[in-house]
Amino acid sequence: MGIDEPMSAGLPLLRLMQLVSPALPIGMYSYSQGQEKAVEDGWLADEAALAEWLEGLLEACLARTDLPVLARLYDAWKEDDGERVAHWSAILGACRETEELRLEDRQTGQALARVLGGLGVTRAEDWIRHPQACLATLFALAGVTWSISRADVLTGYGWGWLENQVLCAIKLVPLGQTAGQRLLIRIAARIPQAVAQAANLSDEEIGGSSPLLAIAGSRHAFQYSRLFRS
Repeated sequence: MGIDEPMSAGLPLLRLMQLVSPALPIGMYSYSQGQEKAVEDGWLADEAALAEWLEGLLEACLARTDLPVLARLYDAWKEDDGERVAHWSAILGACRETEELRLEDRQTGQALARVLGGLGVTRAEDWIRHPQACLATLFALAGVTWSISRADVLTGYGWGWLENQVLCAIKLVPLGQTAGQRLLIRIAARIPQAVAQAANLSDEEIGGSSPLLAIAGSRHAFQYSRLFRS
């Protein structure tokens, strides 16, 4: 094995780590996706309740909506099919059940477009102010540009969502750091299954929903005192 081979083989993994890092300047730390209101209303009072909440969202929402759409966005970018990219971005935006969730997706997507544009990814520049930008849209573009496999892109996206939700819970419930790590261990074990499920869904099967997420997100918009934007 040549001296350059391990670095070459590991570079997509390093790029994925950069993409899912909390240090990525797209503002994900500002959003709890309704969790803040769910905590205030007493729905999420401890580690067990939060685990049930996150497992439900992973299975009902991410595995059935975000991840299969992300897979299609990845393929569309790889084939340089701008029409399909726009189509699936619009579909994902339409699946957001509250105004706050739509704003979060657009704002983080546009922020990632700015970051990628600054890193020389020219195809991202058209999305910096695009009204249908979604985080998944630009996440998929980064994956294709940096030669990260589609399965790894979906896995990394799932991990990024989970880590952000757990970080929110540590502040809001509040949970201890060790409890947060237990949640990451427990729920991350379900991400590969969610990715596999997403890869097998047909276009007609895409779509999932969590009524409690929609209720929490809607009520959060009128929450009197809050730390998060959603």
